Amino acid sequence: MAQPSRAIRPHGVEYSRKLATAAAKVALENKGQDVMVLDVCGQTAEFDLFVFATGSSRRQLHAISEQIDDVLEKTLGDQRLGIEGYQDSHWIVLDYGSVVIHLFDEETREYYDLESLWADGKPIPLEELGLKPNA
Repeated sequence: MAQPSRAIRPHGVEYSRKLATAAAKVALENKGQDVMVLDVCGQTAEFDLFVFATGSSRRQLHAISEQIDDVLEKTLGDQRLGIEGYQDSHWIVLDYGSVVIHLFDEETREYYDLESLWADGKPIPLEELGLKPNA
């Protein structure tokens, strides 16, 4: 039995997993590094999952961000609720309600270390989502 979502937009955890999987897939296809999906359902009622990815340039981070928006809107019919950091491009945050996508440059990801901050979350192996990590 699927666990119900406690997130702001409670479409269920399975729907959140679809969003996160699609976002992670876009990041991988655009050569994002260290792509990770983290289940934070047990830590907060605000959202279900985080997606993390690292990009090597402003251009790459913008491309990943824009393509995630495109895929989630056109394929899944979802609308982004907010975006932060796009202009500075060190840390872009895409808010989809139940899923929050964090796109970092390497230095910023290392500095903020959200994976440690949310260490009680459960990493979801990309293979479990039908994705193949970049080598």
